[in-house]
Amino acid sequence: MAAEKTRPAATTERRAPACAGSRAGLPTRATGGALGTLCLALALGACSKAPVASDAPQPVLAVTVAPAAAGEGQAYSGEVHARFETPLGFRSAGQLKSRRVHLGDTVRQGAILAELDPKDARAQLELAQAAVRAARERATLAGQTAQRNEAQARADLISQADLEQSRANLAVSEAELGQAEQQLALAQNQSGYASLVAPGDGVITAELAEAGSVLTAGQGVFGFAYGGERDVFIDVPENGIADLQVGRPASVVLWSLPDHAPLAARVREVAQAADVQSRTFRVKVALDHPGPEVRLGMTASVRLAAGERAGAPRLRIPASALFHAGSAPAVWLIGAADHKLLLRPVTVSGYGADEVFIEDGLAAGDQIVAQGVHTVAAGQTVAPTPAPVRAAAPARP
Repeated sequence: MAAEKTRPAATTERRAPACAGSRAGLPTRATGGALGTLCLALALGACSKAPVASDAPQPVLAVTVAPAAAGEGQAYSGEVHARFETPLGFRSAGQLKSRRVHLGDTVRQGAILAELDPKDARAQLELAQAAVRAARERATLAGQTAQRNEAQARADLISQADLEQSRANLAVSEAELGQAEQQLALAQNQSGYASLVAPGDGVITAELAEAGSVLTAGQGVFGFAYGGERDVFIDVPENGIADLQVGRPASVVLWSLPDHAPLAARVREVAQAADVQSRTFRVKVALDHPGPEVRLGMTASVRLAAGERAGAPRLRIPASALFHAGSAPAVWLIGAADHKLLLRPVTVSGYGADEVFIEDGLAAGDQIVAQGVHTVAAGQTVAPTPAPVRAAAPARP
């Protein structure tokens, strides 16, 4: 029992040095908690990314404003057409028996393009011939009767009324003969209309009916474009029609032949009324010397010469640089010294396919944001990079 009572005392004596040691150099509970918090904060700081400076300049593509070339006007996209185009159809009704040409074929004047079933036309012709023969016999008989009545009237063998009746019968018979002959001529023409003939040298531009179709008189069978002169049709908005006159020079570049020299052309016709849906005016530009490389349906870029009201040279900027601040067109002007953005309203004098002509608000040499105009804000500092300069190419919508 005495030994058991002394064991706790010994245990107490062994723990005492441990407590003394903790006071001497080991961390206390409060000190250990603070150290752990500090280590956790350092670990989290090491895992997180370094903050990006908010005032770092944003890279942008920029362009220097330059004036349009002297004498250079608007550019529009258009399509090559023949000067004269028309649908071709039979002048009589019938069933389409055959077609001898197809889309894109070049034909000569007088060539047979298609044929109707000739049965009906042949029957009408034979009927008209029979009517002429019958009318001729009636006219001959009426003439003989009239001659006899004339002789009998001189001998007072018939009354005056009978004589006048025979004369009237002769006149009616001769009129009927003339009518029958005209019907025969019409039937002969209708028989000739069973063949559709090319009215001139040209190209088949459309196939509008298939063999076996029953056609009415005048119904289109082919689209036909006469050879020779060629036009380019363009649609001009209202703001470009004021000083556009017939005879204004233009240059045409075919999209399929971008390396070909521009073709000389002139404005041949300007529509007097706007299209109901697009509200644009159709302008026909005639090519001065169209070569064999100019084919119908080709897409072309037409650049009109500057008009009389052109005045001072206009400035040209990319279409991607223009946006609207409210209802007014504007651009982002880059400060020359601090590269800060300034919202600059502009006055637009016209639109090209991928460019805009500026009349007021900018000066030649100004640097503006060319792309990404909706990703920047006024007062923002940017790092301008020159936008790639494209070679002159056909304007496209």
